[in-house]
This record gives sequence, structure tokens and C-alpha cells, in this order.
Amino acid sequence: MSAVAPAEFVAELRALAPRYWDSHPFHLRMHAGQLSKHELQAWAANRWYYQRCIAQKDAAILSNCPSPEIRRQWRERIVWHDGTRPGEGGAENWIRLAEAVGLTREEVLDERHVLPGTRFAVDAYVNFARTQPWVVGIASGLTEMFSGALMRKRLTALREQYPWIAEEGFAYFTDRIQAVAGEGQATLDIVVEHSVTREQQLAAVSALSFKCDVLRAVLDAVDYYSGKGRP
Repeated sequence: MSAVAPAEFVAELRALAPRYWDSHPFHLRMHAGQLSKHELQAWAANRWYYQRCIAQKDAAILSNCPSPEIRRQWRERIVWHDGTRPGEGGAENWIRLAEAVGLTREEVLDERHVLPGTRFAVDAYVNFARTQPWVVGIASGLTEMFSGALMRKRLTALREQYPWIAEEGFAYFTDRIQAVAGEGQATLDIVVEHSVTREQQLAAVSALSFKCDVLRAVLDAVDYYSGKGRP
């Protein structure tokens, strides 16, 4: 089976937009101002586990990649999340958001609130990056194509609907919006260039679909937990 033209391949990837987590019921309730403080805390604590593991996922992709040029490009993602020194980076900014919604740093870092469903989904994503070809791992990150609009919407909603959250808690979103301003074009270019067979193209589409499932599984876990009304 021959590879399809780049434009058709890109269209297949973009067609997965409805599977992204922007339409998840939990996000819809968040944007409508319908979440309790407890629900926001559960979301922040569980999303932390995903944030903590992103750098490990990207390091796994690097370890499989033979291209110095792509490794140089991709390692910037690790720096963005981990920072160049303590107290910097996207992961640190997420902790500040968790603190802004009323959690302590200690309870975020010891992961006492991380739900089994969240842990299972995120660990599966890291393992996926370790065991799949590097270009397939990179393709899973193409949720960047969909994330910019969601983050802008979420930042507006959080500021308007939950005015008790301190502004310094939004640093993760303000920084990340800038980081994904290109809507994943650099990542898309890598995937298109290095997916030269139809099998590789289909693997890339499957990887992006899997990543969407991982993200939605995290929200499924938090939504179910919140619906139980547990303390």
C-alpha cells in the first residue's frame, strides 16, 4: 500500500480533532463555571501527574531518535517543562496553579490525590514513547495542533468563572499558549517528512488517536471521582 500525499496525510491527522479532550464533559463544566473548588483541586492534582511525566516521555523519544538535528529540536521540550534550574519550567508553573486552587505543594508532589485511572493512562503513554519508533512517539504529540485554542478558552474561563484563583496561578497557561502558538507545525513537519510509507503514516494517525484517548482517560477518572462526591 503506497503512502498518500502529504496533504491527505495531514488531513487524516487533523480529522482526529473531535477526539481531543476539549469537548469532554468535565472541561465543558469547567468552562461554564460549574466546578466546585474540590473538583478543581482533583483536576489540578491529577493533571500534575501528566505534567510530571511529560519530560520523561520526551526523553524516551530522544533515546530512540538517531538524528542529532531532531534531538536538538526535541530536547527543548524537556527544558520547557523542567526548566534550567529549580523553580522554573512548566511543571513548576503547574504546581503554582495547584497551590492557587488550594492544594499544598507537599500533597501535589507526593501524589496522594492521583487516581488509579490517571496513573494507568499516563504510565501507558510514557511506555508507548519508550517502545514505539521515535517518529511515532513524536506523532503522539500532535495534539499541539488542537491545544492552543483550548488553552486560550480555558484561561479566559478560569479568570472569569473562578475569580478566587490568584493570577500567578495562570503562569502555566500564559507560557504554554506562547509555546504552542505555531499549532504544532514544527512537529507536524517532522512527522510528515519521516513517515514515508503508508504503514508509517497509519502508525502516526494511530499514535495521535492514542494520545487523545490518554488525555480523555485522565478526565474520565477525575469526572467519575468528582461525581461520586467523595471528600
